[in-house]
Amino acid sequence: MKKQLYFGGTILTMEDKARTAQALLVEDGVIAAVGRCEDFMEQAEGAQLIDLKGRVLMPAFIDPHSHFTSYAISLLQPSVEHCRTYEEIVQTIRAFLEKKQPPKGKWITVKGFDHNALEERVPPDRAVLDEAAPDNPLLLQHQSGHTGVLNTCGLKALAIDENTPAPAGGTIQKKDGRLTGYLEENALIEAMQKIPMPTPEELEGAYLEAQERYASYGVATMQEGMVMDVMTGMFELLCQKKLLKLDLIAYADFRSCDLFLKKFKAHIDRYQDHLKIGGYKVFLDGSPQARTAWLTKPYENGEGEFGYPAMTDEQLTERINQSLREGRQLLAHCNGDAAAQQYLNCFNRATGQLDDAPDIRPVMIHAQMLRPDQLPLMKQLGMMPSFFVAHVYHWGDVHLQNLGKERAQRISCADSALKEGIRFTFHQDSPVIEPNMLETVWCAVNRITKNGVKLGEEECIDVWEALKAVTIHAAYQYFEEKKKGSLAVGKQADLVILDQDPTAVAKESIREIRVLQTIKNGETVYRA
Repeated sequence: MKKQLYFGGTILTMEDKARTAQALLVEDGVIAAVGRCEDFMEQAEGAQLIDLKGRVLMPAFIDPHSHFTSYAISLLQPSVEHCRTYEEIVQTIRAFLEKKQPPKGKWITVKGFDHNALEERVPPDRAVLDEAAPDNPLLLQHQSGHTGVLNTCGLKALAIDENTPAPAGGTIQKKDGRLTGYLEENALIEAMQKIPMPTPEELEGAYLEAQERYASYGVATMQEGMVMDVMTGMFELLCQKKLLKLDLIAYADFRSCDLFLKKFKAHIDRYQDHLKIGGYKVFLDGSPQARTAWLTKPYENGEGEFGYPAMTDEQLTERINQSLREGRQLLAHCNGDAAAQQYLNCFNRATGQLDDAPDIRPVMIHAQMLRPDQLPLMKQLGMMPSFFVAHVYHWGDVHLQNLGKERAQRISCADSALKEGIRFTFHQDSPVIEPNMLETVWCAVNRITKNGVKLGEEECIDVWEALKAVTIHAAYQYFEEKKKGSLAVGKQADLVILDQDPTAVAKESIREIRVLQTIKNGETVYRA
């Protein structure tokens, strides 16, 4: 039997009744005792003694929503995140092509573009991208993942022309009858499904690097936020080569998941090779920074822009009914308050028609414009919001422009949910931003934008509640509260060691805390 005894520092249990402990004993990857050393010294005989030397031990962080494969693939892509003009984008892409020397016709995907950060303030069109990459099909993907721009080679490779109809819930932009290359929402998703994937060799390295990065942020459980049949081979690679050392929970896209679910039937609701299928995922709208989130009141400085839905009520209800019939969890992407209301209404109607609806713990992903008056119905339905609260920092200044002060201050209404008695989680939606859970905690307790604006101070919460959102509440979201999320006897020894105590430092300094070590089932998977 392998034993480890942790002592000599601050141990945050994330259990409300006993928030701290003096020591923690692990036996074969499971927590065997937690409390005072003198209470279990005999039980700890023969254990490896690990002196924390004043540092902090707490449960490893749990990622409530991200896209693991997209994050891995993004590590293979050039980034224009720091570009501020079209010319800088062109030069960055040219430098990448010069360095990599891809053959003509090979697809190039570029990440990190955000028109809100550009001097031009609007997405570049295909002519700009043609200047950068005349001989390669290229997709310039918005940082939100909801919009993108194709160059002329890319449009031709995907057979998109002026006569191609846009799918429901999507846009293929034209100007003066001519394609600009700009795609939104479902149009972009359809296009991306046709772009060739990286080679198995490239993927294997990217998966390993991505996992290392999650672990470096103290994360021991990750999410694959939407799996389609086209990704089946990638998951076969993950399992056949046993690449996963962290837990990965996957959610299938209703539109294209039959092959994936058939191949990975043994993973439904249970882990094998660290992979588990948790349920289904749907998209109900877009993103507020791209002005595609579906709102009940129009965007500022627009001509009646409300965003738009990605699904009809009938389509959504069909998906909800399928989830309820199969007893599978359903995650729904909802940024705007109109999308949130659609999810609430359709779920309420679907469960109201059942005598005994199963508890599938439905989740509202992002829930950015969720209004306080919508919370009572959410609580009644047992629905959890997973707030993308880091938007306050990364795009809060943009939201002030797009939504106006009153609505912008209300994004990610965590304190309102707390007062309503609703469990919630926080996520980073990687690859949109890094899976840095301490950053999301910092955002939740400070709510400061990049320009230093205090945005919605009344929705700030305390550090303890923010930490629960990425530990014990995240475990509950996954139906794993008996195994993960806090330091209690019988739970997995998924642990993280920090150089400072998040509950004791100045709240402004939380994101400066360093992850020193991440432990999965009692084994170290990352060490700084």
